[in-house]
Amino acid sequence: MPGVKAGGALRPGWRARVPDYPRAMAWTPSGDLLLVLDAVGGLHAFDGATGAVRWHRPDAHPGGGLAMSHHPRSPRLATGGHDGAVVTWDTQRGEPEKRWELGRAWVEHMSWSPDGGWLAAAAGRAVHAWSAEGQEWVAPVHPSTVSGLLWAGPHELATACYGRVAFWKPLGDTPTQALEWKGAPVSLAVSPDGAVVAAGGQDQTVHFWRRASGADSAMSGYATKPAALAFDASGTLLATSGSEVVTVWTFAGEGPEGTTPGRLAVHTLPVTALAFARRERVLASGGREGGVVLWRLDAAGDGAPVGGDVVQGAVAELAWRHDDRALAATDAEGGVTTWRVSR
Repeated sequence: MPGVKAGGALRPGWRARVPDYPRAMAWTPSGDLLLVLDAVGGLHAFDGATGAVRWHRPDAHPGGGLAMSHHPRSPRLATGGHDGAVVTWDTQRGEPEKRWELGRAWVEHMSWSPDGGWLAAAAGRAVHAWSAEGQEWVAPVHPSTVSGLLWAGPHELATACYGRVAFWKPLGDTPTQALEWKGAPVSLAVSPDGAVVAAGGQDQTVHFWRRASGADSAMSGYATKPAALAFDASGTLLATSGSEVVTVWTFAGEGPEGTTPGRLAVHTLPVTALAFARRERVLASGGREGGVVLWRLDAAGDGAPVGGDVVQGAVAELAWRHDDRALAATDAEGGVTTWRVSR
């Protein structure tokens, strides 16, 4: 890609392939495995260091896989797909542990809570959650299909559907907070401290709320739907897609209202994936042209590329290993690529 020196902070790791489009990806907490779920329902476990196939379950979700989430501490993976099922797996043995049938709706979103105490999943307009003690919670049916689901803290779940973002305490029967606007969210992000929530919309805007006051605002001018959003570890920077340029807003001080965002311009086609490192102000971006770029940012969201590479197809997802010393990407051609990240 013009403007990016190949390599740099991205050092070649290993490459592999899966049979179809990779729908979801996750590192184990120890980094010993990289797990990939594909569009034909196959679940693949690659050795984190070498890329060798450790195990493969071709029929994890007959009809197609859609979502996965790895437990934050234990060797346990949750997956969902077109079959309407949620399955947990022992990632060391590659064997299924538990299975829940949620009906005909596709299981498109799932997430473990930060402490591993709850697993939540969304299928159609329904949200279910299961505790480590065996409790099951079913949220009141959402008014439309759930388009986003993630944890805002160990005991607070955020969901998005047409017209609102809602926050729930598992076992409760009403939202603890509902933030409403007339729009259809296509992406959802919550700052690490849970204070700010952002949603990318079908109307090519990013809408955000400060939860303490309920005050909301919108950032417009995007050329495409902002389907990728990412907060940094401090919660002060929000990176957004929506064109071939990564736009980075700062929530420090009085921002982002009235501020000029950082603009990271290297990709030649729209940005498709964003992921911040866990400990440093380093952002990974992926584009439809197959470029993967590593950026080091300042406090205002400006920055410069410090490494890059190109994969075979449009970048589908990016995932940092938990120690920030490796990065993985999947692409639309079924490619799985890893890099070692130098400091």
